[in-house]
Amino acid sequence: MAADVGRLHLRAELPDEVPLLSALVQDMAVLASAVDWQTGRRTLIIAGSRFRHEVPEPPTRIASVLRLVHVAAVQRRAWPADPEAVLALLAITMESDDVLLLTFGGGAALRCTIEVVDLTLEDRTDPWPALGVPDHEDRAPA
Repeated sequence: MAADVGRLHLRAELPDEVPLLSALVQDMAVLASAVDWQTGRRTLIIAGSRFRHEVPEPPTRIASVLRLVHVAAVQRRAWPADPEAVLALLAITMESDDVLLLTFGGGAALRCTIEVVDLTLEDRTDPWPALGVPDHEDRAPA
């Protein structure tokens, strides 16, 4: 049995740190209503159930919050009208020096215009057993 790494609390402040956070939030299950764009605070908060890729066995999930600060604007693409829709966060990528793209399953996306890279990932609970392991059918065979 692998050693448990515990709760994560990580911050990305440079473009080359974004891929690490992206890998850690891949397959995070998010209710559409759990995406909170606070315009006055220039903050985007996403709460969800993160699949813990860093602990391969046994498969677990953990309640986590992804916070993006210094966000000037957020544009949604193919966003579900149902606030109870569950989205799978697939990746966070730097589209340019001032744009972060959060891609979700089903074609939904958030395009965030940012002043600087400032993302925080914080686990909020103890982990629990995952009901399954995410499967990416569209990825290339290993």
